[in-house]
Amino acid sequence: MRTLSLLLILLFSVSCARKDTHPFTFYYWKTNLSLDQEEKKTLDLAPVPYLYTRFFDVDKTGGKFQPVAVITRNKSFETNKQIVPNVFITNKSFLNISKEEITFLAESVNTLIQKKITEYHLKVNREIQIDCDWTAGTRDDYFTFLKELKKISGKEVTCTLRLHQVKDKNQMGIPPVGKVYLMCYSTSSPLENSDKNSILDVNILRSYLSKLEDYPIKKVEVALPIYSWGIITNHLEKHKLINALSKKDLENPNFKKISDHEVTVMKDGFYFGSYLNKGFKIKVEEITDDQLQEVVDFLHKKIPHFNIIYYQLDSKFVSNRNFKKF
Repeated sequence: MRTLSLLLILLFSVSCARKDTHPFTFYYWKTNLSLDQEEKKTLDLAPVPYLYTRFFDVDKTGGKFQPVAVITRNKSFETNKQIVPNVFITNKSFLNISKEEITFLAESVNTLIQKKITEYHLKVNREIQIDCDWTAGTRDDYFTFLKELKKISGKEVTCTLRLHQVKDKNQMGIPPVGKVYLMCYSTSSPLENSDKNSILDVNILRSYLSKLEDYPIKKVEVALPIYSWGIITNHLEKHKLINALSKKDLENPNFKKISDHEVTVMKDGFYFGSYLNKGFKIKVEEITDDQLQEVVDFLHKKIPHFNIIYYQLDSKFVSNRNFKKF
């Protein structure tokens, strides 16, 4: 009997210690919809039945709204996932906007989304996600736009939520949606001289989200970064980004190692599609599994139930990652 009791205690302890994992899927952020074999294989492993797909951006130039980089589709883009249309709208689009313009913008966004769904025979769900880094000065008009889009489309309208919009919720306001997508990346600017990882610094994230459990919207999904880039610094301390560089790309006899993730160019030449001069520095920023685990563990204490949407689905970023562990 004593042996049975010990066994039950042991099983209970193991059960309690077992780590909860969070269902995952991906953002798709390329202008041309296409999937290679690695991307298809990874997407098929995702238990969440949605693929969050950027359809186009909206900017305002010369007083007029303009769709930017509208999607096209390649025949290789075949998936069983339901597509969630995502539209990025610049914050300046909501500066000095009239009520009539808000309605016009909502109608135009909905029309173009529906046009692309029909044109490319996309299987979609009942959601439209809007991505905008709104500010205290644009919040009221942006929130009105979200309401208008919901009314016009007849769909659930959701939106992204940046870290500063959580921390400064009294100034930034609470969007009129039932669900938000917390963007756990871009914790600082990559164009600043800093020893921090600008894609994701966990300590900065913790400070911004210290009161996340008090946020009024309780349905929160989490967007986590898996992308990488290289920051090029020239002799004048000017910076530029090169997408998708990794530490492996720094293994070049023409580079002198400064640290584990930074080198100096020792010979003029073309590297990664750009001409770099001797003396230029290259710093690579990428995301480790340990960083992702630390963020998931922190968020799990704040909001125990959430899905993860990784940014973004690209074979450069999904290879050799075990997404099921988080």
